[in-house]
Amino acid sequence: MKKDHSIILFNQKQVRRHYDENKEMWYFSVIDVVEILTESPRPRKYWNALKTKLEDEGSQLSQKLGQLKLLSKDGKKYLTDVGDTETVLRLIQSIPSPKAEPFKLWLAKVGHERIEETEDPELAIDRALKTYLKKGYSKEWINQRLKSIDIRKELTDEWQERGVKEGIEYAILTDEIIKAWSGQSVKQYKKFKDLKKQNLRDNMTNLELVLNMLAEVSTTEISKNQKPDGLEENKKVARKGGGVAKKARLEIKKQTGKDVINSQKKQNLLK
Repeated sequence: MKKDHSIILFNQKQVRRHYDENKEMWYFSVIDVVEILTESPRPRKYWNALKTKLEDEGSQLSQKLGQLKLLSKDGKKYLTDVGDTETVLRLIQSIPSPKAEPFKLWLAKVGHERIEETEDPELAIDRALKTYLKKGYSKEWINQRLKSIDIRKELTDEWQERGVKEGIEYAILTDEIIKAWSGQSVKQYKKFKDLKKQNLRDNMTNLELVLNMLAEVSTTEISKNQKPDGLEENKKVARKGGGVAKKARLEIKKQTGKDVINSQKKQNLLK
């Protein structure tokens, strides 16, 4: 189902939102969030004053906001300030409201956990294990998933050695690897599984995970051997690494008559 403009409820109050298919990101109406937190009869006036105050203080928050046409109560669409999840959470911290406290406590807790995990990576693994167990995944699948995280870390460490920039270039190379072994880009793969913001690997079967791990570990080893320099050379290595897993995938299909790639996602994996 394609998501476009949508409404969710918070304490029986509406929050308008829009899903950007290209960025795979939700954007929420700032006015709606302000109205809920402040209970102001004039949320637009409150928001305009707050935005001016933030700009005067040199806050970059307003620069991260965008505008989209959202449906209003009169049935017409008007340009409205919107922000992604991260921006809205930062906005909430700027509004003195009892309703904002749970968000502030949550943010503080998450930040504390990330600091702990930096000092002791085993804590991150332990938390991931507990999280997957709570979600209902099998121990067999979890073992594969945790191993895939370890392999991914080795790959990104290697990319760092080769001067690849974290963020967009990591995403480009990841796309090359997955496209090489699965025949689909990350976006196509997620669409095939009907995923939006969900993590693709968290919705892979054991066999899909194994092949993706083979592709990434092969890319790491080839990179160590060939020492590519720059994004374009690393793209070639990524395709070679993905190609190793592609051969395995095609051989499995030949022997079983079934393609490894399927539309199963989380709820199917838990059955």
